[in-house]
Amino acid sequence: MIVNPIAVLYWMLALTTTLFVAGWARLISRGRAHQGTAAPEALDGRAPTALQLGIGAVTNFFDTLGIGSFATTTALYRLRRVVPDRIIPGTLNAGHTLPVVAQAFIYTSIIEVDALTLVAMIAASVVGAWLGAGVVAGWPRHRIQIGMGSALLAAAALMLMAQFDLFPAGGAALGVRGTRLGLALAGNFIFGALMTLGIGLYAPCMILVSLLGMNPKAAFPIMMGSCAFLMPVGSLRFIGAGSYSRRAALGLTLGGLPAVLLAAYIVKSLPLVAVRWLVIVVVLYTATSLLRAAWTERRAAPVAAADPTA
Repeated sequence: MIVNPIAVLYWMLALTTTLFVAGWARLISRGRAHQGTAAPEALDGRAPTALQLGIGAVTNFFDTLGIGSFATTTALYRLRRVVPDRIIPGTLNAGHTLPVVAQAFIYTSIIEVDALTLVAMIAASVVGAWLGAGVVAGWPRHRIQIGMGSALLAAAALMLMAQFDLFPAGGAALGVRGTRLGLALAGNFIFGALMTLGIGLYAPCMILVSLLGMNPKAAFPIMMGSCAFLMPVGSLRFIGAGSYSRRAALGLTLGGLPAVLLAAYIVKSLPLVAVRWLVIVVVLYTATSLLRAAWTERRAAPVAAADPTA
């Protein structure tokens, strides 16, 4: 009997998603977030606000259509002061997990890709996310601000490349082997780790796949599959450390799931050039404000240490 590797991947994704939901529920019920240096927002059991649900709906709607959700969510969170900077990465990963899984189920079966390349690159991204989340969850606020600010600048640069059609053309291959496969695994490992800081995997993965001579369309199942598997794994580390906002994350999830279905099955496509320019401006503003806040905090730290009454 011939086993369809994509069907196996679906079953594995369904199992991973089930374990993520069960793990999140178990950590909440056990109050594990009370341990260590958990953020108080991790213990907030109230229902999401209308604003938090709206952010989840808008960001995941445009994510499904190709804009991306991490940079836009970070920008909206900072503009409306929804979530403290230190716990934004954990909130992004936890809250966007299930909407991204929904996208993966919808789109992965549509585009053909080599099974070995797909599975191997997904596995590499998961390992990167697991290690990255363990590091980022314990970072102080100013380091998170520097990391997210740098991530947003990178995201804005990638958006500009997309606007001016500067991505590599790619080739016709649906998979790679040998040295090129090794480069693909190393790249996706790094992208998985960077996801925990708020750098979306989509655009970097598209560039990597194209540079390796693959068909750029093959990047879509790789991107979506990688995010769908790595985000549950990384998110549980953030949730277990109490380094996220439970209320805001639920807003992203509950607002995002119907928005994904609306975008994928009803809207399907929109002219997004003007929207991307707006997103680039907002992302650049948010990046500079994060880096400025980190600089101010680091300069103020020696003064506070020297004067205990300050």
